[in-house]
Amino acid sequence: MMTQTVELAFTYRMEDVLKRLALDPLNSVDLSNQTVKIPIDETIITVQSIGTLHEPKFILTGLETEEQYERVLSIFHFNRSLLPIHEHFLETNLHSLFVKFEGTPIITDFSLYGNIIKSIIHQQLNLTFARTLTERFVHTFSNSKEGVWLYPSPEIIAELNVDTLRQMQFSTRKAEYIIGISKAIAEGALNLESLATGSDDFVLSELIKYRGIGPWTAESFLLFGLGRENLFPLADIGLQNSLKQQWHLDRKPMKSEIIPHLASWAPYNSYAALYLWRNIE
Repeated sequence: MMTQTVELAFTYRMEDVLKRLALDPLNSVDLSNQTVKIPIDETIITVQSIGTLHEPKFILTGLETEEQYERVLSIFHFNRSLLPIHEHFLETNLHSLFVKFEGTPIITDFSLYGNIIKSIIHQQLNLTFARTLTERFVHTFSNSKEGVWLYPSPEIIAELNVDTLRQMQFSTRKAEYIIGISKAIAEGALNLESLATGSDDFVLSELIKYRGIGPWTAESFLLFGLGRENLFPLADIGLQNSLKQQWHLDRKPMKSEIIPHLASWAPYNSYAALYLWRNIE
């Protein structure tokens, strides 16, 4: 087991990160000790914040490999400075948001498969019930290790029948989606890890071939699965409402009104989206 200390040379809102992670009942967060335990390759790694907003410092314990260390750095955005992004947006029409929420990173999900399954479960459901259903799914078909719940393997879910998920309050269609995608992954037709090397357009085109994965789910995978930096989900209602507020409109802006701004926010459109979401939470 390895222990690593990480110090960042840029502002980083770890307290906010932990509060957001704690909203998901499947995450193992201890706000009083400023820790989160995350599963990587069934190894449980603890990330503890021991620094401050302007002098962030972390202790990572439980690491077994260098690859796991790099993965933690990537998940928490420790390996890429937020400073160039902050400075970029100070010159845009979103500057006030980037002053207000300076140091807010994109945190990616701990599991790519978990990201896809969670997105499908959340489709067209209110957030509270979606989280309950996701928790029920994980608790039923997987197990915990050191108090941390792991997403079930695609191989297990691929063998289920639709009625099993229907009895857990999944719709028939959603049950079919989850089982179908799990089968594709289990059989090797869909390799989520290999998508990480593809362009945004390639990833989108590959994912939407599968029933249950539309543009919203595919974009969520790019943003919160792979951590892509230049993505703005134009159809997202939350972003439209945030821009309505930001631009003092009496209605949500149309896509045609948003698109001209993307060039000035590039190459960091994902952060524009993140900070706009934060502003209406």
